[in-house]
Amino acid sequence: EIADTLVRSGAVDVLVIDSVAALTPRAELEGEMGDSLPGLQARLMSQALRKLTASISRSNCMVIFINQIRMKIGGMFGSPETTTGGNALKFYSSVRLD
Repeated sequence: EIADTLVRSGAVDVLVIDSVAALTPRAELEGEMGDSLPGLQARLMSQALRKLTASISRSNCMVIFINQIRMKIGGMFGSPETTTGGNALKFYSSVRLD
């Protein structure tokens, strides 16, 4: 919500979000330690990026997301690396740098 407000305000030309892995959904903050909430961060990113993409397209603001690369657990095929936050960031990004 803060990122969307900043983009729509026109007050900033570049917004850097460091890091996607550190973004914490409200339900996780309000829950107990050890609660399992699978896919919560991915759903948050998907919803936020749908909203944010519309605001970015109407502005002259560039948004840079910094993310972490983590190792897949139990992956037998393909790259052993993955990023946090689900696939939404990959789908909505215009440019990706590794």
